[in-house]
Amino acid sequence: MYRSATQDFILSLLRANPSLRDTKSYLASFGPRPQPPQRPASKEEEKPLPTDNAIVAQAETKPPDIKPSPSPVVASILNPVYRRTALVKIQAPFTDRQLESIARGMVYLEKLGLLSVIVVENDQLPKGERGERASLVEETMRVVNALESQGARARPVLGAVVRLGPKPGDEDSTEPRDYILPEAHTFPSDLVHIRSALRAGEIPVVPPLALDSFCRSVRVDANDVIAALVRGMGEAAALDSSQFHGDESPSLFPDEIDLTPLRLMIITREGGVPSYARQGLPHLLINLTSEYSYIRETFDPRWKPSHPTALSNLELARTCLAFMPPTSSAVMVSHRSPSHLIGNLITNRPAVSSSLPHALLQGNRKLTPHTPTLLRRGLPIRVVRRVDEIDKAKMKVLLEQSFRRELSEEAFWARMERDLDFVIIAGDYAGAAIVTRESCPAGVPSAISPITYLDKFAVLPSHQGDGTVDFLWVALHDETYGLGLPFSANPNGGKEGKGEGRDLVWRSRADNPVNKWYFERSTGHVRHGDWVLFWCDAEVRLKTEEGRRANAGLSYLMDWERGRLETWCDVVMKIPSSWKPKN
Repeated sequence: MYRSATQDFILSLLRANPSLRDTKSYLASFGPRPQPPQRPASKEEEKPLPTDNAIVAQAETKPPDIKPSPSPVVASILNPVYRRTALVKIQAPFTDRQLESIARGMVYLEKLGLLSVIVVENDQLPKGERGERASLVEETMRVVNALESQGARARPVLGAVVRLGPKPGDEDSTEPRDYILPEAHTFPSDLVHIRSALRAGEIPVVPPLALDSFCRSVRVDANDVIAALVRGMGEAAALDSSQFHGDESPSLFPDEIDLTPLRLMIITREGGVPSYARQGLPHLLINLTSEYSYIRETFDPRWKPSHPTALSNLELARTCLAFMPPTSSAVMVSHRSPSHLIGNLITNRPAVSSSLPHALLQGNRKLTPHTPTLLRRGLPIRVVRRVDEIDKAKMKVLLEQSFRRELSEEAFWARMERDLDFVIIAGDYAGAAIVTRESCPAGVPSAISPITYLDKFAVLPSHQGDGTVDFLWVALHDETYGLGLPFSANPNGGKEGKGEGRDLVWRSRADNPVNKWYFERSTGHVRHGDWVLFWCDAEVRLKTEEGRRANAGLSYLMDWERGRLETWCDVVMKIPSSWKPKN
């Protein structure tokens, strides 16, 4: 069935299915900026009316191509969207049909306020060959023509906008860093053509060229051009902001674009980064701070022919995100998935949540070789097993801000001293999962006792929606009910996949709005008065039983399940509250 471009755009928005938090976050980035209060107009002196001769003279002396710019107030009414920028790598070659699909995605993003700065690379064009520059220009013009055929305005920027070599001062820097500095750099004055195009509402399309020390334009790796632009545009945006004073702000002037890159988009024929945990299907969400090295180590050489640039693009994302705002993200996406670009922009979440049960992900039809990979700078994840390793003051702030309750400290820490199993901590207490071992009455089988109980799962409000929740839950899976599986061997300071998985149990108030999220991730749940009891079955045991029973599958109630629900309810519902009574 044929759909118009407008219908396809609307359907792409609906498929993104943004939550209320996603919508608020999008509006915070792209919605109209608050205007300062209007100052009372000063009483102007009366001026004589101009004569006819004066009007004619003024019209003759004013150049015909210069139009008076509207006031900021009028412009904000006519164009209420605050425009932001993204760096886009188009990793050619693509057919005309494929470029049409990519260009459609760029146009959709522009309608939502995100202006793309595109760098074009052609993997099949050998470096150093005669006619290389002409081929790069031709590939750039193909992208420009594809964009304009979709209704966008595009401008080829064929001159070099970056300079070859590290930025002056980088070699002398002693600042610790976990990324590789780009082999190119740029200054604010070099961005004049890109800034001019963006101000005019045009999408700049740039070939991978740089100026060498002799001011010659030479071909370089597109990754160096993109990394240099990300860094340079961020520095130029900071310089722009420092030049406004008082009530003035760049967002009040429609011709000014916030050059700070909000997104990095890498569009290839390969799609996302293959995952060893999904038999080569893509990673859904990557925490670069804690997972980067392990992903490189577990990259199967057999994936190299089908994903030749996956690791270099992974490195590009890590470098670029180091120079981008903390809320920014990168996405590696196939040319087949332009609608995913909209979903990434509005929700800033992966196409499918990485914290969903592994079996559900494996059987999910949405998970294909072309599913995009979302990358975030992320946070370090660590596991501690003793109370004296916990910063009690920071943990108190985290729990009280997350639950909006006052912690009963003495009773809580006394209980932790007695029952704590381990705590997973994200970053500097941006989030935490506290797991205890709850004793059962005498005579309860060892398969049930002790109970692995999720006592607290908390994320600071400022980190909700930035991937911390998923990073935490994946680590929780690897340390509890996913333990023993090969894809649970993540280096987070925990057991690294070694050990026997345990059922994970927790409770939540029946009116807790987070329960929908828990329903999707739990194996089962049962209502118990004002509470809902959730649990996740140990995945190794489920796989063992499925293998033993072959085609017979699992029955409704296995022998090892008998009596456990009653025990869980009896023990868990008696756990005292950690909070002081509400006033």
